[in-house]
Amino acid sequence: MKIDTGKSPKALGYRFPAEFEPHAATWLSWPHKEASWPGKIDSIFPAYAKFIQLLSEGEEVHINVANPSMEAFARKHIEAAGATMDQVCFHYFPTNDAWCRDHGPAFLVNDQAEQRKALVKWNYNAWGGKYPPFDLDNEIPYHIARYRNIPTFSPGIIMEGGSIEVNGKGTLMTTEACLLNPNRNPHLSKPEIEVFLKEYYGVDHILWLKDGIVGDDTDGHIDDLTRFVNEDTVVTVVEEDKADENYEVLKENVELLEQMTLESGKSLNIVELPMPKAVIFEDMRLPASYANFYIANTSVIVPTFRDSNDDKALSILQSCFPDRKVVGVDSWDLIWGLGSFHCLSQQEPA
Repeated sequence: MKIDTGKSPKALGYRFPAEFEPHAATWLSWPHKEASWPGKIDSIFPAYAKFIQLLSEGEEVHINVANPSMEAFARKHIEAAGATMDQVCFHYFPTNDAWCRDHGPAFLVNDQAEQRKALVKWNYNAWGGKYPPFDLDNEIPYHIARYRNIPTFSPGIIMEGGSIEVNGKGTLMTTEACLLNPNRNPHLSKPEIEVFLKEYYGVDHILWLKDGIVGDDTDGHIDDLTRFVNEDTVVTVVEEDKADENYEVLKENVELLEQMTLESGKSLNIVELPMPKAVIFEDMRLPASYANFYIANTSVIVPTFRDSNDDKALSILQSCFPDRKVVGVDSWDLIWGLGSFHCLSQQEPA
């Protein structure tokens, strides 16, 4: 169902809620692409199933699979992890890959509208055409809209969920490295991109960081860098080792954050989160970051990397989320796919 009023979601009163607001569900696309975890895909399923188990404690989990055999395979792993299976629902919506944050829809809400929920179907090109094919992934928002019977807005430009972060009150944060990359929307200027962000996410105020972390093949997604934990507080990753490749980039991000203000005019509260030591596999630095956590209804699920900073990062995040349990889940194998729990998931607001 499309809304064809000639008006944007913002003009119709819709907004994109913050991840820490209540969820109706989390959407996932079951991992099956061997090339995303070459030589390691079998080792990721225990951590992925643990993620689903934790989600199922507090909300529905909807999983896109290709067919009954993929469902049976997934079900076996999820049951072994002890998930609440009556909270888990499978859909035969085939995908090319598992990164539902980026190919899934952006769910919008408007408590005053007849249709209180809608979604944005952005176009998806696998981070600038890096990993074809992506035709099945690009259809996922349409499948979900039909299943939920909710209206769809289609702006017609490339946008990925991992590239933006909102506080739910009118501020959106992103990075120049990703959204201004010519492999996304080369025909759009920065001011033109801001118009799309405001009109389709229902925000008023855009904050721009610059570069992402080393090894991030998305060209600098914000969800490896800086995350809102409430409407006026961000956690942001920092690197203490001056010899590390990430040191200068992350230091510059903190300096930019210190100058920024929210839609209300208030300065940001900034909480610093350490980085793990470099995770290197087959001579390749992987984008390991504690910022790639996912905020669920009852828990905050954090990737850990068998590192001395794991416990420190969990403790800092627990102080940011006093009403949820913060749980670390080993992401050592998962990060070989160049993403973790936030990249793999998409929240559907209540």
